[in-house]
Amino acid sequence: MAQWHATMPYSGNSATVCASNEATLIHDKISCLKSSFELRKFGARLSCFHGYPIGLTHGGITAESRVRKGIQAVLPSNAEKGGGIRGKLKKVVLAYSGGLDTSVIVPWLRENYGCEVVCFTADVGQGLKELEGLEEKAKASGACQLVVKDLKEEFVKDYIYPCLRAGAIYERKYLLGTSMARPVIAKAMVDVAKEVGADAVSHGCTGKGNDQVRFELTFFALNPELNVVAPWREWDITGREDAIEYARKHNVPVPVTKKSIYSRDRNLWHLSHEGDILEDPANEPKKDMYMMTVDPEDAPNQPEYVEIGIASGLPISINGKKLSPASLLSELNEIGGRHGIGRIDLVENRLVGMKSRGVYETPGGTILFTAVQELETLTLDRESMQLKDSLALKYAELVYAGRWFDPLRESMDSFMEKITETTTGTVVLKLYKGSVAVTSRKSPFSLYRQDISSFESSQIYNQADAAGFIRLYGLPIRVRAMLN
Repeated sequence: MAQWHATMPYSGNSATVCASNEATLIHDKISCLKSSFELRKFGARLSCFHGYPIGLTHGGITAESRVRKGIQAVLPSNAEKGGGIRGKLKKVVLAYSGGLDTSVIVPWLRENYGCEVVCFTADVGQGLKELEGLEEKAKASGACQLVVKDLKEEFVKDYIYPCLRAGAIYERKYLLGTSMARPVIAKAMVDVAKEVGADAVSHGCTGKGNDQVRFELTFFALNPELNVVAPWREWDITGREDAIEYARKHNVPVPVTKKSIYSRDRNLWHLSHEGDILEDPANEPKKDMYMMTVDPEDAPNQPEYVEIGIASGLPISINGKKLSPASLLSELNEIGGRHGIGRIDLVENRLVGMKSRGVYETPGGTILFTAVQELETLTLDRESMQLKDSLALKYAELVYAGRWFDPLRESMDSFMEKITETTTGTVVLKLYKGSVAVTSRKSPFSLYRQDISSFESSQIYNQADAAGFIRLYGLPIRVRAMLN
C-alpha cells in the first residue's frame, strides 16, 4: 500500500493527507516531506503547479476517477467553485500557434484546471499565412479570446541585434534563431497575463526540448508568481492520433492543414528543420526541404555585391538606404535567399543532455554576421578581439539555455556595447552560389594604417627595432634552451 504524508497550510492548521489505492493531489503551496524521487517510487507522476509538485499515485481504478476522488478528498472547495480535474486556475494565457497541439491544449486546460483560456500569438516574422484564421480557430477550441502582438521590430532590435553585436554563435555554427525568439514571446505573454488578469501561463513545448526551459526561465525572471502549466509533461496524449481523438471527443475542429514531415520553426531570423530523415545524421537533406533559400547550384551565375552600413556594431543600412531593424533583415533575407546563402547542417548538444540534428536557413543573418566581423578586423585591437571572442561563446551559451534575463548576460551585453562603440563603417560583400566573401571594409575609426603596414619605408615603424623586440620576446625560450 502506497502511503505518504504532507504538511499543508489550511485554515491556519496542518493537515495530514494519506493515499491508499486512490489518487492524492497536493495543491498550491504544499510543503512536501517526500522528494520527487520518493513519489516516483509509488508510481507518481509529477507536474508543476505554482512551483510546487503535484503527486498522483496509481491505484486499481481508472485514471480519471482516481484523480477526481483525490481532488474531492483534498480540495473540496475547488469542486464547489468549478475547479478542474487537477486544480483550479482563474485564467491562463496560452502560447498559441493554431496547430493541432495548441488547439487541443485549450480544452485540456479548461477541463483540467477549470479556467478561462486566453490564446496568445506573437508575430515574430513567421509569415502572414501562419496568422490566418487564428481567432476563429482559437474560439472554436474554447478560448475566450485571442491576443496577437506584432513583435518583429522588438525581436530584431532588442534580441537579434545584441546577439549579432556580441558575435554569439552556439557550437561553431548555430546563429540562435529559435533561442532568441523564445524570450521575446515569453516576455509578451507575461505582459498579456497582467493585462487580462491571468494567474497562469502555458506552453506547448515537449519535455525533451530546449524551449520549455527558455519559456519558463523567462516567466520566472519577469513574474515568479505566475503559475506555469506544461501539458506535455502532464497529459496522457502521446502522439498525433491521440491528439486528434481528444479533439474529436471535445468537439474541437482539427486543423486540416497538411502535416509536414518535418518539425519547423520560422521567424524573421531563420527557418529550422528537424525530424524525419534528418534524425539520421548520415542522411543528406532533401533538396525540396528548403524554403528560404534556393539551392546554391541553382543560384544566379553572376555574383551580387551588397554594402552593409554599420554603426557601433549594429547594422543600419543596405546599399546606402537606411532601414528599420526588421525591414533591413527582411530585405537581406530576400537577397541572401536567392543566392543560397546561410544553409547549415548541425548536430548540436541540447540543454537537456541529448544530441539532435537540425538544418537551418539563415540568409540575412549570415550576411550580417560576416559584415560585422569583417568590420571589427579594422576597429578592434588584438586583445579586445580575443577577449570579445571568448566572451561570445559564453554569451551564446546563456542565450541558448534560455537565460536571456540573467544578470550575467545583461552585464556581458554592457561590455559588448562598450567594446563595439567604434565599430562603425561600411562593408561590401560578394554573394555567389552560397558563399559570402568580403571585398571592401571602411571605417572612420580604423586602426589600420597603410603608411605603417606598407612595405615601403616608414617614419613610424623602424624595422631595425624588431631585433631588440624579438630578443626580449624570445627570452624565455632562450633561457629554457640554456638549461640543456
